[in-house]
Amino acid sequence: MATRVQVAFDAGDPHALARFWASALRYEVEDHTTVVDGLLQAGRLTASEVMEVDGRRAFRDVATCRDPDGAGPRLFFQRVPEPKTAKNRVHLDLQVGPQERAAEVERLVSLGASVAWTTSDRGPVTTTLRDPEGNELCVG
Repeated sequence: MATRVQVAFDAGDPHALARFWASALRYEVEDHTTVVDGLLQAGRLTASEVMEVDGRRAFRDVATCRDPDGAGPRLFFQRVPEPKTAKNRVHLDLQVGPQERAAEVERLVSLGASVAWTTSDRGPVTTTLRDPEGNELCVG
């Protein structure tokens, strides 16, 4: 059996980044209301560690999204105090095919991504973008 993978992102605003990536990948932002409420009632979370997001109680410093079909990895976003300062050592490649690449890049830009560059130096045309917090991703 293969090991399940969760990809973790450091973020200034984990909830905004989870919404971006959920839209980008056609995932769902996970609702943590039940878990948050249980931890609050048990005294394991304080009110300062909780916030309301899209009408639901959520962890202040953590957000997640997941593939509704269960095929892709879960994405975990955790608040960190420092901004991104260097190129990612790991990034996600969104493989949509050559006929869909331009439309997908346009869709991601409409969600808040920005185009960094487009290249074909390793074969197929690939566009590198940055998510709203500067994390690189590629579309090819």
